Amino acid sequence: MASKNLGLEPAIDPTASVRDATLGRYTEIGARTSFVESTMGDYSYVVNDSNIIYTTIGKFCSIAAMTRINPGNHPMQRASQSHFTYRASAYFAGAEDDAAFFNWRRSTPVTIGHDVWIGHGAIILPGRSIGTGAVVAGGAVVTKDVAPYTIVGGNPARPIRRRFPEAIADRLVALAWWDWEHARLQAALPDFRALSVEAFLERHETTA
Repeated sequence: MASKNLGLEPAIDPTASVRDATLGRYTEIGARTSFVESTMGDYSYVVNDSNIIYTTIGKFCSIAAMTRINPGNHPMQRASQSHFTYRASAYFAGAEDDAAFFNWRRSTPVTIGHDVWIGHGAIILPGRSIGTGAVVAGGAVVTKDVAPYTIVGGNPARPIRRRFPEAIADRLVALAWWDWEHARLQAALPDFRALSVEAFLERHETTA
């Protein structure tokens, strides 16, 4: 996505809806995206026509268009699961919305680690956790937690393969490059671009 001139203040498209949110440095919210009661870490972005609510997103995450993260649950256990039972103010004069219902929704947040890539049109259901370094394929429906550095796809989403062997993944987590200062990230750009993951670790573990 990356607009020109990202900076310390988030870049929010004028058509986006952002409410009760915390956005880090060098972050972007794309056109017509709804971002509600959620947190996005530094350098992460979500592009157009996405819907995110009750979610914590780590740093350096790449979220593609038309994703749904923590989509609405309906109260299936009630006699009616319809909107009118919890958004009553829209239907009945003087009626109040069901605060307990929305607190129930908030009780099943989604948590996304660092450096996660979520593909076009993916859906992540309430209460799920996506581990650092994971990839969610386009169109996937995530119904279970996703382990770090694992690629998942399909409906329901299933593991396809690991991005890296577990030992490499553990070393990346220990290095925690996503916590580096901006200047150090810039200095390491040639290594991010050119080195294999093993060579990158060997070079930067010694300077961590």
